Amino acid sequence: MTRNPYEQYKTNSISTATPAELTLMLYEGAIKFGNIAIQAIEEKNIEKAHINITKVQRIITEFRNTLNFKYPVAQDFDRVYVYLEKRLVEANMTKDKEIMEEVVRHIRSMRDTWKEVMKKAKQQTPQG
Repeated sequence: MTRNPYEQYKTNSISTATPAELTLMLYEGAIKFGNIAIQAIEEKNIEKAHINITKVQRIITEFRNTLNFKYPVAQDFDRVYVYLEKRLVEANMTKDKEIMEEVVRHIRSMRDTWKEVMKKAKQQTPQG
């Protein structure tokens, strides 16, 4: 059985990614699914919107479940994630495009901040 080269690449990318890279992939996925949900809402495709909003919800839930509360900043992230979860439920119930756009904006901002953290961490890591 021949595997799809793209699927093989995706599998390899995930299995060799660092925790920081996996987090970035999750942010990217949440943005992608959020955008698909927005498009589905515009097209009045209720099922597709629901499926993709649910995918974003699962990613946000995963972020909440993996927070390390020994760091004070985790409380701040948790509050943002709780807010996003509430907005996603609301968006899913009403199929409100504006709510989804707001959620995607927040996730983009968090992703961009995460990219900066990764860049700074890489600069501080001694090269061997």
